[in-house]
Amino acid sequence: MKTDSPKHTYRLIAFDMDGTLLNSGKKISQHTIDAIEQAFAVGKEVVLSTGRCIPELEEYFQMIPRLRYAVCVSGALVYDYQKRQTLYSNPITVPTVRQILAQVRQEDIMVHFLTTESIVEQNHLNHMNDYQMGVYQPMFQKITKRVENIHAYFEQNPVPIEKINLYHRTREEREKTRERLKNLNLVLADSEVSSLECSAKGVTKGTGLKKLCEILGINLKDTIAVGDADNDIDVLKTAGLSIAMGNANDMVKSICDVTVNDCDHDGCAQAIKQYLL
Repeated sequence: MKTDSPKHTYRLIAFDMDGTLLNSGKKISQHTIDAIEQAFAVGKEVVLSTGRCIPELEEYFQMIPRLRYAVCVSGALVYDYQKRQTLYSNPITVPTVRQILAQVRQEDIMVHFLTTESIVEQNHLNHMNDYQMGVYQPMFQKITKRVENIHAYFEQNPVPIEKINLYHRTREEREKTRERLKNLNLVLADSEVSSLECSAKGVTKGTGLKKLCEILGINLKDTIAVGDADNDIDVLKTAGLSIAMGNANDMVKSICDVTVNDCDHDGCAQAIKQYLL
């Protein structure tokens, strides 16, 4: 346990989204929404800690009006939704983006740029099942900016990118891409079935939480992080109290202080009621 006492008073709770705050149907249960509102009502801060980008979070901010802050795109961007303002950003540089694109140009890979926009190729959007991402297709159809060719688009708009996701048909193809990119100055993380996430060196959800807490004047020992997957491990180690979802993998459970119910049985509401309130 990282905490001195089970009765420690926490000020902030940070929730991962997929597999944590969102259930298997990619929804937030009403029970969890009610618990979040209870936390806001007594002055607690509830924030998102996610690999998603801002457009992918829009509906959840609308659903929970007092929700304000997000540590998103895996920690590369800290965002104030109410002010529509970037508070901190650590993107992949333009030269490194070019190197990534050069390595994958000839491969059958769906490239996804995540910034304050969500950018994909139209043709890939129509075949997301082929890249093991079919569950996200309805959302992508609503929120993404579609371009004809993402390589040409970047050359016309060469700006730093907070995160690049590379969606593959198989895990084996993902491993080949990882090998090609291993010497670049990047953080590479597996996600979903066969996806590879590319972030700038030093980017984690944990560094994002540190930046947000500096801005809000909250001590890290007064924070709780809740997650389920490997990309949550750094933020779980950073927070004052680490909570694993019941559906979390064994590695996450092994490093966490406590475990709550799974994402289909209101584990996040349980975390709020038992440890934040």
